[in-house]
Amino acid sequence: MKENAFYAMLSRMKYINRWGLMRNSRDENLCEHSLEVAFIAHALGLINNRVFDGDINPERLAILAMYHDTTEIITGDMPTPVKYHSDVIRKAYSEVEVIARDELLEGLPEDFRDFYRPLLLESEDEERAWKFVKAADKISAYLKCVDEKNMGNTDFADAEKSILKTIRGLGLPEADYFMDKFAPAYMHTLDESSGKN
Repeated sequence: MKENAFYAMLSRMKYINRWGLMRNSRDENLCEHSLEVAFIAHALGLINNRVFDGDINPERLAILAMYHDTTEIITGDMPTPVKYHSDVIRKAYSEVEVIARDELLEGLPEDFRDFYRPLLLESEDEERAWKFVKAADKISAYLKCVDEKNMGNTDFADAEKSILKTIRGLGLPEADYFMDKFAPAYMHTLDESSGKN
C-alpha cells in the first residue's frame, strides 16, 4: 500500500456493504456498522462499570469496535455462513485477515504502526476487551435483523433468532442487560421513542 494511504483507505469503509447473501430493505455499510458497534461496545463498558461494579475502559472498547472490521476494506465482507462453514475456511480467512491488516499498516508511518496493530485484529493481550466488542458486534447484527423485520423483510427472521440465541449464550451479563433494557426501544417508532406517542 502507498505510504500515508491508511486514513484514505478507512474512508472506503462506506463502500463495503454487509449482508451480501441476504435481501436487504436498506443496505448497511461497514462504516455505519462500525460506528454502531462502537456505540454498543461503549455502552457495554459503562454497564460493566456502573451496573456490575466492573473496571473496564469503555473508551478503549469503543476504539476497538471502530476498527474491528477494517481488514474488510481489503477482504470485503465475508458472510458468516461462509466464514464459519469449516475449520479450513475459517483458518484460511484468519490468515487473509492478517495479510490485510499488515497491508493497511503499510499505509502508516512506521512509528504509528504499533499503535494501530492491536486495533485491527483481536489480540490475546486484550482478550477481555475483545469479548465485549464481539458481543457488541452480535448485538448490532441482531438490531439489523430487527430493523429489516420492522420493514416487512422476512429474509432476516432466521438470522434474528440465531443471533439472539448466540447473544444469550455468551454468558456476558452486560450483553443481557443491554438486550433487556435497551434493545426493546429499537422496535419503537420515532414518536414512541421521543415520548410523543
